[in-house]
Amino acid sequence: METSDEDLALAAAGGDRAAFALLLDRHYDRIFALAFRLFGRRADAEDLTQDICAALPAKLAGWRGDARFTTWLYRVVVNACHDARRRLATRAKAANGWGDWEKSRRAEAREAAEAQDWLQTAMARLGDDLRDTLALTLGENLTQAEAAEVLGVSEGTIAWRMSEVKRKLRAMAAEEGVA
Repeated sequence: METSDEDLALAAAGGDRAAFALLLDRHYDRIFALAFRLFGRRADAEDLTQDICAALPAKLAGWRGDARFTTWLYRVVVNACHDARRRLATRAKAANGWGDWEKSRRAEAREAAEAQDWLQTAMARLGDDLRDTLALTLGENLTQAEAAEVLGVSEGTIAWRMSEVKRKLRAMAAEEGVA
């Protein structure tokens, strides 16, 4: 006479490894089939079946035997599928947001690089005195007084040169249609 699933489940809940192995042998295909029907993807169903089987010994400790073992097992599989779907949805939602953020970050970096390239090209078109002044004040963050000292000119000359740089850069940008 064959031992019932319920008797095997009670024995497995008590730590009987042979009973647990027999339960898995009987129901592994059933667990996989239901997971596959609920998920629709073989790889996900295989992973989920493995996860369920690994968690089953702990879950059996809570099985009271009020219902048929297969009814209880189906509920375990359905709950595991629901949990897995929720996790996938959460990850997908997070990944979508992350992807949007990454696209935005890359676009900003590209725009900054293009602006830097344009500025480098525009600076090359300036005369040496204006380029030197711009490099020291904006590139090296020197004050006008510090730039004047480095270049050996008055602070007023630096102020005039910066005004001239701005005027020329605006004209170049307008000429090239750069915003």
